[in-house]
Amino acid sequence: MPSRNHLDKVGRKKKKKWSEEAMERALIEVKSGRCTVRQAAKEFGVPKSSLGDRVSGRVTPGSRSGPAQLITSADEKLLVDFCLYMSKHGFPLTKQQVVSFASSIYKRRHRRVAFSKLGQTWWLNFRKRQEKNITIQPADSVVRGRTACVRTEAVDQFFRLLNSVTNTHGLRDKPHQIYSCSETSFQLGRKKNILPKSISLGCKPAPSSRDHISILACFNAAAGDIPPFIIYSKAYPGGVCYKTQGPPHALYGWSDSGCINSELFKKWFLKHFLIHAPKERPLLLLLDGHKSPVSLEVVESARKEDIILLSLPPHCSHILQPLDAGLFVVLKQHFASLTGTGCAADSHFTVSKKEFSGVFKQTYQVTKEEEGVMIVKEGFGKCGIYPLDHFVNNDVHLMPPHGLSPAAGTSLLISAQSAPSVELAATGPSS
Repeated sequence: MPSRNHLDKVGRKKKKKWSEEAMERALIEVKSGRCTVRQAAKEFGVPKSSLGDRVSGRVTPGSRSGPAQLITSADEKLLVDFCLYMSKHGFPLTKQQVVSFASSIYKRRHRRVAFSKLGQTWWLNFRKRQEKNITIQPADSVVRGRTACVRTEAVDQFFRLLNSVTNTHGLRDKPHQIYSCSETSFQLGRKKNILPKSISLGCKPAPSSRDHISILACFNAAAGDIPPFIIYSKAYPGGVCYKTQGPPHALYGWSDSGCINSELFKKWFLKHFLIHAPKERPLLLLLDGHKSPVSLEVVESARKEDIILLSLPPHCSHILQPLDAGLFVVLKQHFASLTGTGCAADSHFTVSKKEFSGVFKQTYQVTKEEEGVMIVKEGFGKCGIYPLDHFVNNDVHLMPPHGLSPAAGTSLLISAQSAPSVELAATGPSS
């Protein structure tokens, strides 16, 4: 990776003092026979060798000097447009994410390459080319716990954006077209065996093995659901019973962490949400941007399908996420009662990986009953999502304006004449 000093030296190299227009005029004079290459080069002030290369056909007229451009101008415009869309919909983008999205575009054009060639050099050149659209500025971070307070400015900005989206797309009175998705987790452990004192003496009990399983749930403001996405850690459980015993039409996946990632979210959105979502358009989908990483393919598909993706601001999901406001608590209480633990607050349930989907199927039935439907609707109301009410949140949870301290790092500001500037955190996704 070249250093900044090297790039600065490259930037200080002697630049060409002739224009493409002068080169075209000289080329016309030579091809018409009115001038020789030497005469035309002198008359129009262009290099004789460069003109000769164009006359002989070794260089295509109008081509740029230097190595071939990794991403075409059209693709770079697509990347900037994508970044603007993300910024306007509340998704924090990092430098690494921008390079990752650019790499996705690069691999489309070069399907046989094993990895993208985009790195620090490309990023610095991209910043220079797009300096009117992208600037860097210091980022702020919340210094207190997220359960203690959240940024008032972030909540205000989110509700302004939500109000604009619902009014523009006519969704204010259409709860069945306003969706929210979120992830909750279950830590599974082995049942504890109670042994006589004489047997337990002199032997160390084996540590309990815990498997991490996450559920990505999605509901609309009318309590209609998208079947859940069950994500296992490390690998699927043995056999196929976990699929046959699980909730109807549920989707299954796995990751090393047992949590959602970019590939799993793309699988869920393209092959599950779009299939089970209603045909009415547009649809609004609220999600935790840092928990459900959005890829280029997801955004392109969402725009094609007339689905508006809107991210909740960081550190605010406990007061703005409708599913966190009540449904997940009830699900864990029902799950605890079925597994016999009797306490959902423990969050470590005595059920195996194979048994989980079967027990969760019984738990998920509550969302189809009157109690569950009421809880989901109340969650949207408590958070002020539907009916839309900015003032429903208790001010106790809100941090006073400017109650922030500067954090080490930078943030991206992506702007354009057609779109307002929106801050994009470059210090990494918030947790």
